[in-house]
Amino acid sequence: MLTSPGAVFDHVGVAAPRLRDLLVIYHDLLGGRLLQAGDNQRVGYRVVQLKFPDGTKIELMEPLAGSTFFDSFFRRGGGLHHITFKVPDMDVAVEELRRRGYSLTGLYLDDPAWQEVFLHPREAHGVLLQIAYEGYEYPQPPGLTIEDVLAGGGQDGTGVPSP
Repeated sequence: MLTSPGAVFDHVGVAAPRLRDLLVIYHDLLGGRLLQAGDNQRVGYRVVQLKFPDGTKIELMEPLAGSTFFDSFFRRGGGLHHITFKVPDMDVAVEELRRRGYSLTGLYLDDPAWQEVFLHPREAHGVLLQIAYEGYEYPQPPGLTIEDVLAGGGQDGTGVPSP
């Protein structure tokens, strides 16, 4: 069972064509504070992760310029993109998921700092389920602001401003 090796809830991801539209709600209205942010150029999205006073986190995402990563997702309207659970040992988690007959997608297992696999929404009752292992947290540049990220200057930033 995945819970036996210590799977814990980490965050939910919400995607929209513009981070600015999400930030109005989750940052300005609800008070989430910047935890991590940057561009995932490998996949094609910009992310801002916010943390709330009780420790919960939400990840806000928009496509990078020219990316098609969210195209099919946005055809369904956008919104809740994924739910993430972290595990202390990705090999154990992958073995258990496969033993139980799940087909894994989006396997990214080569980086000792971040490894992830996904259960497709067809197998997880309509939810994209991310199982992740974090070997260490990526430090954010001191003084990084949301405005810096929107200008394309976050972790691995492209330098291209958000729409």
